[in-house]
Amino acid sequence: MGAASQIKSSLYLKMGNVEAAFRNLHQDLLDGCKTGDQKAQFQIYKLYYKAMYNTSLRIVSDTMEAEDIMQESFLSAFEKIDTYSGTVSFGAWLKKIVINRSLDALSRRKAIFEDIDSHTGIRDDSSEDIIRKEELDVRVEEVKEAINRLPDGYRIILSLYLLEGYDHDEIAEILSISSSTSRSQLSRAKQKLLGELKRK
Repeated sequence: MGAASQIKSSLYLKMGNVEAAFRNLHQDLLDGCKTGDQKAQFQIYKLYYKAMYNTSLRIVSDTMEAEDIMQESFLSAFEKIDTYSGTVSFGAWLKKIVINRSLDALSRRKAIFEDIDSHTGIRDDSSEDIIRKEELDVRVEEVKEAINRLPDGYRIILSLYLLEGYDHDEIAEILSISSSTSRSQLSRAKQKLLGELKRK
């Protein structure tokens, strides 16, 4: 075997090991869930319920509704766990279910971005300015509280981008909008958040 072939073979082996480790993090529990093992389901629930509840709460801003959505999302995930392919982490797959259910719940109350368009005089600056600590010396909790006080549309964009870590392409897919709309609305949301923080 030549040097190039050995390197290639070694690379494939390493990549295979990384993929296997990624897939098998809680694979025994996930396999149990696929067979309907309630103990495995409970273990998975214990591992993820808090993060999923917080994700939903940041979107719907209602503790009881977030609790319901989180429970329904787990039931839905366990029902269709055979469709989980392992190409992303189970947590990421589950979070997508939670976000979609949260958005559905919110859209049943009202159109998500209705309140964004009703605000006038907000500078639509699509630059990617990040809220700098030196500009506003506030704690993370104060920022989260300020985000929770914002109208639904602003809160959703900021939560998905700043707190959940989605990029604009992913947000565009989740909310069925364009990437440029996501950028523009994030900029508006940041301006609104800055105003809220300065007001406090």
